Amino acid sequence: MTYLELVNSVLRRLRESEVSAVTDNSYSKLIGEFVNDAKRQSEDSYNWNALTETLTADTTNNIFNYVLTGSGQRFRVIDVINDTTNNFLQLQTTAQMNKMFLVDTAVTSEPMYYNFNGVNSSGDTQVDIYPVPNQTYSLRFNIIKPQVALSANSDILLIPSEPVVLGATARAIAERGEDGGFASGEVYGLFKQSLADAIALESGRYLEESYWVDA
Repeated sequence: MTYLELVNSVLRRLRESEVSAVTDNSYSKLIGEFVNDAKRQSEDSYNWNALTETLTADTTNNIFNYVLTGSGQRFRVIDVINDTTNNFLQLQTTAQMNKMFLVDTAVTSEPMYYNFNGVNSSGDTQVDIYPVPNQTYSLRFNIIKPQVALSANSDILLIPSEPVVLGATARAIAERGEDGGFASGEVYGLFKQSLADAIALESGRYLEESYWVDA
């Protein structure tokens, strides 16, 4: 569903008039905010396959810190692979990385470990790798990256739409206090059930993804 279709779906459930653009009036703008809130909550509840992405960092000799361009800060890591040598890198603690870099004598070789270390001025996450690369390696970071907030009418939601619509509807009912129909708690319960159902359907296709976070 598009951003506009999502907003209109919520408006219909509230017995409000549909709009031709999300920015048509102050209330449709508010519903648009609720749609993005529900989208973010749904995205954070599960590793949706539609949100998978691969970011690549090509190393340089004697450089250990790299920026994962386009990563932002809300991503979750599936795995990290050295595509040059076909080996997996292992996540290491900050304390252990500090020990290897600052206390022990740093080793220059094929990278085997990684640790996230701050963000750059664009808000993208930085990563340290160890040992310090001795040549060019292509590192592939396979991640779950939430979709940016919907903004244009034609923006298409990547994850299942029903939980997002119900989550936004529950927020809208709670915001105005009463609806003469469903209470916000009832709709929020429908949202949670819808989210659980969507996760169950997807997890049956991707057996390695067997957990979710209760919204």
